[in-house]
Amino acid sequence: MLEIIIDNRDGYLWDISGIVSDVTYKTARIGRASSMEITFLKGGLYEAKEFKYTMGDVVRIQFGNTPMFLGYIFVIDDGRDEQVKITAYDQLRYLMVTEYYQGTNKTATEVLEHFVDRLQLKMEVLIDTEYKIPTIREDNVKAMDIICGALESTLTATGERFLFFDNFGWLTLRNVKNMVLDLSLGDDSLMFDYKLKTSIEDSYNVVWLTQDNTDTGVRTVYPAQDSANVAKWGFLKLVQNIDEKANAAQIKRTLENLIQLKNRVGRSFQIDSIGDIRVRAGCYLHIDIKEIGIDNYYMVNECTHKFDGDEHTMTLELVDIRKDDKKVTVVT
Repeated sequence: MLEIIIDNRDGYLWDISGIVSDVTYKTARIGRASSMEITFLKGGLYEAKEFKYTMGDVVRIQFGNTPMFLGYIFVIDDGRDEQVKITAYDQLRYLMVTEYYQGTNKTATEVLEHFVDRLQLKMEVLIDTEYKIPTIREDNVKAMDIICGALESTLTATGERFLFFDNFGWLTLRNVKNMVLDLSLGDDSLMFDYKLKTSIEDSYNVVWLTQDNTDTGVRTVYPAQDSANVAKWGFLKLVQNIDEKANAAQIKRTLENLIQLKNRVGRSFQIDSIGDIRVRAGCYLHIDIKEIGIDNYYMVNECTHKFDGDEHTMTLELVDIRKDDKKVTVVT
């Protein structure tokens, strides 16, 4: 079912599908490149003497007729025995370099396009995230973190969540609202195990936005809180600085988005199930587990596909990132 090709970039293409013993494919929603670990047997009776694999070789994998992964060899684990394991990463790996960026009124799309051009990567035509970030000043920071920071600023200001990833050799940017799969996992569908975790370790029921006036030296604080949750959880405060040029409407909207995003119990869980190659980090899918009262859509935070012979399984780390509909009074 898997077609695995190594391209030495010297005119040779090697189809190693028949000698591969297992494959592990991992995707993450934020801050990491997709990875592909491939274990195969070397030194077979019919192995061509020209066959080789080295750093930077291209790895292309299809699942049936569906393009699955295109990346580059970064790690080779070899030895005297017959097994070799190579690890390849997609283009996002090249965004792990230390960079700098300064910009005014730039969208997250423009920030991503800047680094794609600077690092000579390939990308599709990107959607426009629209929100203009007032000021970005980053130095000695990974390009990946600068891009993720721009997307996080967009989320905080607008409530819109975007995902960028490598789509078989082309960097793309999508609104997660358009990444809902027609797939349900649970009691009666594909799942064979789960683990549930609830936590308020990363929750906040009080948010303060601070705004500095460089002319007067005065700092203004704009607070929002959920008093009922303060009574239940205690005082969990988040303080963030907002750009000096932000107006009252922008401050109010940012406060509302932050308190809705942060003021709730975090629920995450792991599901082990039969594999479906459509599933990757960043997509939504339906979860139905009656024992714990879950019947809703969740986002895949991390996804691991494992192929062992004819067996295809996947392990999903799922998060509930839906906005809470409860309205919290914002004081400005």
